[in-house]
Amino acid sequence: MAAGSEHKKKRKPEKRSADDGSKLRKPVKKARKEATDTLTAPAELPTSLLVEADDPDFPRGGGSLLSRREQADARAEAEAQFEREESYSRKGKGKARKKKGLKGSSLDFDNDLGSLFGDGITGKLPRFANRITLKNISPRMKLWGVIVEVNRKDLVISLPGGLRGFVHAEEVTDIPISTGDKVSEGYFLSSIFHVGQLVSCVVLRVDDDKKDGKGNKRIWLSLRLSLLHKGLTLDAIQDGMVLNAQVKSVEDHGYILFFGVSSFTGFLPKNERDGDQIFTGQIMQCVVKDIDKARAVVHVDSDSDLVSKFIIKDLKGLSIDLLVPGMMVNARVRSTLENGIMVSFLTYFTGTVDIFHLENTFHSGTWKDNYNQNKKVNARILFIDPSTRAVGLTLNKYLIDNKAPPAYVQTGEIYDNSQILRVDRGLGFLLEIRSSPAPSPAYVSIHDASDEVLKPEKKFKEGDYVRVRILGMRYLEGLATGTMKASAFEGSVFTHSDVKPGMLVKSKVIAVENFGAIVQFPSGVKALCPLPHMSELEIIKPPKKFMVGAELLFRVLGCKSKRITVTYKKSLVKSKLDVLASYGDAAEGLVTHGWITKIEKHGCFVRFYNGVHGFAHRSELGLEPGAEADSVYHVGQVVKCRIISCATSSRRISVSFVISTKRTSDDGAVKMGCVVSSVVERLTPTAVIVSLTKNGYLKGTIFNDHLADHHAQATLLRSLLRPGYEFDQLVVLDSEGTSLILSAKHSLISSAMKIPSDLAQIHPLTVVYGYICNIIESGCFVRFLGRLTGFAPKNMATDEMIDNILDAFYIGQTVRSHIVNVNSEAGRVKLSLKQSLCLSSDVSFIKGYFLLEEKIAAIQMSDVKDFDLSWVKEFSIGSLVEGEIQEIKELGVVLGFKNHHDVVGFVAHHQLGCVNVELGSVVTALVLDIAKLDGLVDLSLKPELVGSVSAKDTKKKRRRNISVDLKLYQTVKAVVEIVKENYLVLSVPEYKNAIGYASTTDYNIQKLPCKHFVNGQSVIATVGEISSSGRLLFILNSLTDGLETPNSTRAKRKSTYTVGSLVEAEVIDIKPLELILKFGFGFYGRIHITEVFDDRDLMENPFTKFRVGQLLNARIVAKGGHSGNGAKRSRWELSIRPSLMAGSEEAVTTCVSEEFNFSVGENVRGYVVKVDSEWLWLSVSRSVVAHLYILDSSCEPHELQKFQQCYSVGQAVKGRILSINMEKKLLRLASCPSVDETGDKASQKIGASTVSDGQQFSSGDIVGGRIKKILPSVGGLLVQIGPHLFGRVHYTELVDEWVPHPISKYQEGQFVKCKILEISRSSEGILHVDLSLRVSVITNELVSCSKRFEKIDDLHPDMNIQGYVKNITSKGCFISLSRMMDARILVSNLSYAYIDSPEKEFPVGKLVHAKVLSVEPLSNRVEATLKTGNKAETIKSIADTIVNLHVGDIVTGHIRRIESYGLFITLDKANVVGLCHISELSDEHIDNIEASYATGEKVVSKILKIDEERQRISLGMKKSYIENASDVDQSHAINGSHDHDESDSASMDNMDNELLDLLHNDDLIKHQKMLGHDNAGSEILTPSGRSASVLPLQVSLEDSDGSDLDNPVIAGQDGANENKQAAKRDRCIKKKAKDEKELEIIAAEERRLQNDMPRTEDEFEKLVRSSPNSSFVWIKYMAYMLSLAEVEKARNIAERALRTININEEGEKLNIWVAYFNLENEHGSPPEEAVKKIFQRALQYSDPKKLHLALLGVYERSEQQNLAEELLERMTKKFKHSCKVWMHCIQSFLKKDEDGIQSIVNRAVISLPRKKHIKFISQTALLEFKSGVPDRGRSMLESILREYPKRTDLWSIYLDQEIRLGDAEVIRALFERATCLSLPPKKMKFLFKKYLDYEKAHGDEDTVEHVKRKALEYVESSLA
Repeated sequence: MAAGSEHKKKRKPEKRSADDGSKLRKPVKKARKEATDTLTAPAELPTSLLVEADDPDFPRGGGSLLSRREQADARAEAEAQFEREESYSRKGKGKARKKKGLKGSSLDFDNDLGSLFGDGITGKLPRFANRITLKNISPRMKLWGVIVEVNRKDLVISLPGGLRGFVHAEEVTDIPISTGDKVSEGYFLSSIFHVGQLVSCVVLRVDDDKKDGKGNKRIWLSLRLSLLHKGLTLDAIQDGMVLNAQVKSVEDHGYILFFGVSSFTGFLPKNERDGDQIFTGQIMQCVVKDIDKARAVVHVDSDSDLVSKFIIKDLKGLSIDLLVPGMMVNARVRSTLENGIMVSFLTYFTGTVDIFHLENTFHSGTWKDNYNQNKKVNARILFIDPSTRAVGLTLNKYLIDNKAPPAYVQTGEIYDNSQILRVDRGLGFLLEIRSSPAPSPAYVSIHDASDEVLKPEKKFKEGDYVRVRILGMRYLEGLATGTMKASAFEGSVFTHSDVKPGMLVKSKVIAVENFGAIVQFPSGVKALCPLPHMSELEIIKPPKKFMVGAELLFRVLGCKSKRITVTYKKSLVKSKLDVLASYGDAAEGLVTHGWITKIEKHGCFVRFYNGVHGFAHRSELGLEPGAEADSVYHVGQVVKCRIISCATSSRRISVSFVISTKRTSDDGAVKMGCVVSSVVERLTPTAVIVSLTKNGYLKGTIFNDHLADHHAQATLLRSLLRPGYEFDQLVVLDSEGTSLILSAKHSLISSAMKIPSDLAQIHPLTVVYGYICNIIESGCFVRFLGRLTGFAPKNMATDEMIDNILDAFYIGQTVRSHIVNVNSEAGRVKLSLKQSLCLSSDVSFIKGYFLLEEKIAAIQMSDVKDFDLSWVKEFSIGSLVEGEIQEIKELGVVLGFKNHHDVVGFVAHHQLGCVNVELGSVVTALVLDIAKLDGLVDLSLKPELVGSVSAKDTKKKRRRNISVDLKLYQTVKAVVEIVKENYLVLSVPEYKNAIGYASTTDYNIQKLPCKHFVNGQSVIATVGEISSSGRLLFILNSLTDGLETPNSTRAKRKSTYTVGSLVEAEVIDIKPLELILKFGFGFYGRIHITEVFDDRDLMENPFTKFRVGQLLNARIVAKGGHSGNGAKRSRWELSIRPSLMAGSEEAVTTCVSEEFNFSVGENVRGYVVKVDSEWLWLSVSRSVVAHLYILDSSCEPHELQKFQQCYSVGQAVKGRILSINMEKKLLRLASCPSVDETGDKASQKIGASTVSDGQQFSSGDIVGGRIKKILPSVGGLLVQIGPHLFGRVHYTELVDEWVPHPISKYQEGQFVKCKILEISRSSEGILHVDLSLRVSVITNELVSCSKRFEKIDDLHPDMNIQGYVKNITSKGCFISLSRMMDARILVSNLSYAYIDSPEKEFPVGKLVHAKVLSVEPLSNRVEATLKTGNKAETIKSIADTIVNLHVGDIVTGHIRRIESYGLFITLDKANVVGLCHISELSDEHIDNIEASYATGEKVVSKILKIDEERQRISLGMKKSYIENASDVDQSHAINGSHDHDESDSASMDNMDNELLDLLHNDDLIKHQKMLGHDNAGSEILTPSGRSASVLPLQVSLEDSDGSDLDNPVIAGQDGANENKQAAKRDRCIKKKAKDEKELEIIAAEERRLQNDMPRTEDEFEKLVRSSPNSSFVWIKYMAYMLSLAEVEKARNIAERALRTININEEGEKLNIWVAYFNLENEHGSPPEEAVKKIFQRALQYSDPKKLHLALLGVYERSEQQNLAEELLERMTKKFKHSCKVWMHCIQSFLKKDEDGIQSIVNRAVISLPRKKHIKFISQTALLEFKSGVPDRGRSMLESILREYPKRTDLWSIYLDQEIRLGDAEVIRALFERATCLSLPPKKMKFLFKKYLDYEKAHGDEDTVEHVKRKALEYVESSLA
């Protein structure tokens, strides 16, 4: 045992804690504890015992300090003491136990299970195996566990016994890990651990779980290796030991590992873990490979296979402290216990294995029989308790392989028909659950067995089938825990997975907190009811109704992971509407309940079930005009919503609180942008509510910011408005249901028709009006009509950078927006609000100011009774008035007027001029400005101003008409008279000092500081408008310089520009292909890149010498057009070409108006506009565009590869015109001319034609190409050389040398350089181009090794040739010598030796060296051979072999080939081929020879006839031949002394005399394959009838063994059906005669075809007329047409065949349909639809089942797996009673290596008739043996043999498959079972004979004698 075990005789087993000691315990356990306590006290131990484990003086276990006699006395004393205490205990407590009954016994039982014992056991063996429970788990224990959860802060680990432990993040490693940032901290654990990982851990502590009121404990663990490997030293490590290690750091060449001790480290090379990503801190298991003690480094390997197979050895100094959970050891069974076994391992250690950790997880009550004493087993350590030295182990097969057991069940699942395997009295029941894909063990505790009080053991017995529900999972054992209580199956909620959003549940309140209430469902699942959902109202504490223990009805809100939330809101709980729990359920129009989570100004956010969110826009809230959302709704309110729209991908839902979808009629609807009138109805703090005058039922809202363009005026107007006031003009901005959003801003009203309402109405480089709807830190959102919004980034909002954008703009402000760009796809508009781009070009801003000022004055006049504005008429602007000076102030002089005492005049000091004023004096002044609201008049006494007004004008008091002399948009010089806050008062000296007004600010700069002006300053201004109020309005040129003024008279005068005019322009922008210029007043133009120089002066970059701001002279060459779609600004076409600039205007006009004139073949030049993946777009002139295809740009692959990198926008490119499109003015160019430009080909004019793809190229051209497709087999390459032109590269034209696999260096999409060999055109106009990739052909440098024979005259007999195998059949092969020549090699000329499978020896594409045998120039045929040597010697060898054979000999052999008339069999040892005719195969008739036999199958036959002259052997395989003959005469066997390499050449030559010539045309062969022929030769030999198989009409199971698979009921019966054979024999004779006659007809037709194979269309027509019902001929005709690329003609032939073939010839028509399928599958457009269309037609005429099987074969051979699977699924439903269909389904699953076979088998058994069950199950078993999992095959055969044990055919199948696998023990055991059956003598004879044959072949003399004795015993017993 372990070190220190020398005291085991003295000490007694200890008890773990004082708490345990208070319980009832056997005296021996108390004594054991006392003895242990004395040993574990350090003070009482002698120093001699305190030695280290590696002390050489004390080997493992140490030496005992007691003599043998002392040990014996101590043992005897302990046993006597134990017996006395046991007897005393029984006497003293017998009565008490009787009173307690079952309770007392269970207490003792629990005490025994709750204690742990170690290896210091004395006296009797324990009753139970060690088991970890919450009672005995303690700190320092080492446990093995599996990770079941990886959380952000901890791990959850499943421990032995179903316990769960927790590991804090800081306890996973000793190495400090730097996670870098907070984000990665949460994912640290998931990066180094994963669910299902096995780990070794140490118990830190066991705490009470405060979160659970049941008093459970929580186990805290540690994965730190310093605790796990405590005491580990470098000397204790040995080579091959498995250690747990942690990655300390990642280095360049490997990983530094940490083992928990600092004295040494480990190193893992990186190449040892290729493909795996390893992180610092990751824990892994590794095997020690080498120990470098000098450097204290352990070199390890982490290969999982090595780790899982390593078994720890009995190492020197190994103590219990060095044992680690997970170690695998060799153990020996010592004894069996009541719940497990006791084992010993590592010589001195003892441990136990719990019953749940035995090898078989489904063990029954007799499990002890499997564990005899001293049985050797492999085990892994499960747990170690250092205090009691107890060790637990496991034999679980998954854990032995170092893998966690799989979990096939989920908590809450219900399983019916679960079988009880074992009943543990007082404990529970072990069940086998029929889970998928494999059964699972489950254990039901005695407490969960039944709701009844009675003992469950009496109710449930072993073998009973019960219903169980899964409660949980013990992941380490792979054991589920369940319940059989009837109450567990009630209710809709059992686990978290059963909870669905929206479901109603009745729950009990178990806790009430400030944040909400914790409720519990009846099944125990807990949920949270948040505080806001505990009531309909807003509450701050839980209501009184939520008392602990109260049962209330809730509705589930959401269930994510295991977090469930519920609601108690009555409106949600009682709701009858549909529940919206996912974005996919949000159908438009759905009405449901939700609750408000957030209220914003623009709408409300609503939440639904399971976290689904939606948004209700303000217009959909159903608000009254002027009402705010937060005043109507509150957060948490339940609302009824209607889904308007849902974008599932972006997870956005738009909802409406307006349930009714009724809207106003179109007649009464008001469109956005129209101008309406309305009356004020009421006022709110934020808006004015109005009703429309014409549509009284429509209400409108005018927000305060929309009352005026000027913020101050809006505030003033708002204070004056009263109900009843009428707005004569309002513009409709948006609508909210029946309510309208209106604006009274003059700017928006005047430009209403120009404001866009749709994205299509917005065009770049235009300026439109809008208003700011929102401001964020990064910019402003500008709203137009409706909800059309643009965004102006902060850097594009102002000309100068500002810190806070709120300092420049306010919400509601009117702005002019410059459109930068429009993204139609994303629906985004980018704007600029810079004043330099958006400055007003008119006087609307100041005009609106004065108009509103008049309206405000009118409102004030109506409010004040005595307020009179009649004085205004006498104070017109620019008139003279008289007034008396009443007061002289610091700023100026105040005047009063005689007739108007309420009006005050004011003359500023700078307006006094030189006039001296005194109080009381009367002066004449000029009116400059009037403030009606304040009754203030600004006056001027300047003599020049006063003197400019005549007395006549003054007397008449009329308005001055000086403005009549001014023209609109006229520029004048003005003087600033008065500087107001928002505008200037100007005078125009040139026009009699006319008075005008100009704004100093603008829409976009209202909040920004404006330009500073001073009185008397001279400015330049433009006349903007003469207002009806008499005000003359100006635009300051300092603000409008360079801006366009549309509709101005000046613009009209300048619009006289014409084509040919010379202008001076300024460069304002330089783009890659054009210069943008500005000239005149507001005119824009462009100079195209081709208009800079003449053609002869073409430069790479013509714009290099220009710069922005440069002035240049240009000539107008085209009339101005719009610069954008719908844009108002026009752009002229200009040119600065020297030739145009030098000419006169008339000459230029004639020059620029020349017609579009280009010709094919002409060289042109252009500039790159765009480069995409396929095309290069060029600009040849202003209106002509050209494009150049990628393959026309170069012939060099490296240049084509970098096509997009070779060109850039603006680059100059030259090309030759290939084609011209007059309508589109589009040219197609080629930079590489395909013809010699110096040749005789003249340029073609436009009217002549354009160059097509075929005319572009000619033979000999070197072109660039791109591989479009790699054709199958030896088809070569399909290369694209033009946009729609493809050429073919023959397999022999890929490389110069003859090399294997020449196509391997090419891949699809690769660019290549190729040469055109030939261009031809078919009769239908289809172009065929032959290409070559050979370097010698491209460079015209001939290489000797690269010669290709293109003419038959170049070949002669005995010439050595090379070629690639083009087609291979059982008759021979074709090899391709060049693109023009093929050669044929018969199978007899392939090799002297016998070739079992020519397809494998000579695969298509193989390079072969051959010699020419014959050349036929007339038929263009070449015969070749691969054989070398003397043919005569070979023939002689075969003749000698035949001489040694005799008629009547029983010989063995292998089937070489299967034909419709018989089998060709190669005889063993002789290597000679014989023919067994179909009539000699069996005593019974065989319908399908191919289904009964397989190539390569071993057979026994009898020689019937030998023809030595013709060297032919006839064989027979009838059972009557074999049974009646004696055993095979060994003397007649071939001794094998002949040369096998040349033994079969002669016979092969003779047999091949019967074969037909193979077709020579390779295309024909290819298309014959496509139509369903597996090989050309064999199918040509099959003219009609059954042998004319095209595509397989039924797909045979290729890997099945003949009769075993296709007819398992018949195979191996050996005369069981003897009574039926007599009746069948007569039918067979008649059938034989008929078949022989048919064979004669077939042979004659074969000879006729061989001698005269059709070569032309006419010959085929003659043939089909002679054989109209032969599908063979029709299909050959179709293949011939396909070889000519005549696809449509092939279809017509198929249609003719279907019409021509007699209706009674169903098989022939079926062949045509199948060929038709193949044709459409290859050439249909699209193939899938074409095939389906033909298939639907065929179903009306032919057998549906055969058609389905044939179509399945087509899909499988063309590898269309998805279509095949869909078809199979339909077939299993349509033909569910067909065994063959189900077998195809099974075979398909096995080929894909997918799971789910069992489910298909179950479906098939249910669907198939009972009589087909045996056949189906046996065939499925065979497939499992050969292609799947043999164990499943065994299970299937065992299942049917249990029901039909006397079926020798099934036994034969079973035995054959086991013999094939070769496990001798299994085979002999199976033979023993079979020969022990009680069967009829004939069947027993068959089994014994099979047994004897096996032992003779594979056994020895003893086993043979054993079989003979067993047979003799059977005979004797049967006779008795």
